[in-house]
Amino acid sequence: MDNVYITGVAMTRMGRLDGATVKSLSREAVTGALADAGISAGAVEAAYFSNATQRHLEGQLMIPGQIALRDMGIEGIPVVNVENACASGSTALNLAAQFLKAGEGDVALAVGAEKMWTGDKAKMFSFFDSGWELATAAENEKQLLALGHGIDLPEGSESEKPYSVFMAVYAAFARAHMRLFGTTQAQFAAISAKNHNHSVENDKAQFRDPYTVADVMGAPPITYPLTLPMCAPMSDGGAAAVLMTEAGMKRHGISRDRAIELRASVIQTGSDRDGDDFENHLTAKAARRAYEKAGLGPEDVSVAEVHDATAVGELIQIENLGLFPFGEGAAASERGETTIGGRVPVNPSGGLECKGHPIGATGLGQVYELVSQLRGECGTRQVEGAKVAIAENGGGLIGIEEAVASVLILAR
Repeated sequence: MDNVYITGVAMTRMGRLDGATVKSLSREAVTGALADAGISAGAVEAAYFSNATQRHLEGQLMIPGQIALRDMGIEGIPVVNVENACASGSTALNLAAQFLKAGEGDVALAVGAEKMWTGDKAKMFSFFDSGWELATAAENEKQLLALGHGIDLPEGSESEKPYSVFMAVYAAFARAHMRLFGTTQAQFAAISAKNHNHSVENDKAQFRDPYTVADVMGAPPITYPLTLPMCAPMSDGGAAAVLMTEAGMKRHGISRDRAIELRASVIQTGSDRDGDDFENHLTAKAARRAYEKAGLGPEDVSVAEVHDATAVGELIQIENLGLFPFGEGAAASERGETTIGGRVPVNPSGGLECKGHPIGATGLGQVYELVSQLRGECGTRQVEGAKVAIAENGGGLIGIEEAVASVLILAR
């Protein structure tokens, strides 16, 4: 009786959406998810609103969810504001599921929205400064960048333009992988090219141009081994999901045909570990917990959406999820095993690199893609016979890894 199902999903187009607001993006996502579920706003018994940048960019420090949702008729119920760095959206979904499992209601809503493009690039980049402990920012940067030791930076591989320090951290993670496992820049480029080619078929994606490996490697550098197409852009966008218990589905006449079961939802915070102790990376630990809850293993996964803020992130996370052994994900990706039609398609949406990364909506955007895949509704980017899906979404940095990770397992 405590099974939870996702009965409605929606996502806006992502990108630089001039004229959009947090409220308008929320409305589009919520209206779409309610329509997809076949219910009205009045049926929602609790709502969890995810947003990470509005407070910084607009000064709306309090009640952003209540403001965004009231005009569409969501009122008189618990509305909870959720901020958990880039894992905010998946955390909102986790809390909505907990509300249902606690017996507090039968219908809950998770929604995330961001309006990140403001025209003030300095201010836009500055909200990333809060992604680690501000009091120790210099020490944080030194510790993380040191992970990339032992790999020389080729001449001309550093951008002359400013970029987020998080890109430098991802580059350090990449160079550590190169040092330990022999991974090449071309293999990172293969991951990025795969995602760009997937996004061609996604009409909601921010970038839809196809890329070859050579295109990615020849693109403007960010910091070695990253080039511009390997990195997620700034994005506006929204996404939402309606969750129900079996009792809620029965009361509202919802068919099981398109309902997708949430088999596991795990939120994991980081812990101290040695840099080469991959088994205890917070995402690896979260994945083991999620598989145990779901009664499944990585061998059962049909399709995955992972947090590829850079192509490096995808490689790290497919290994943490157990989809490939540590050190073997790069070669597998280069062979095409993560492409649609391959052994385990990863980021058929195009991922954050191409679909976009509106922080508070990102985790729910992954859910939109995976629910659509499990329903068989993705058209030309459909993963054939998809039955089990996994999503990884992480955010922030403490020590040598993310501060928080989410792993979701969905099944039809």
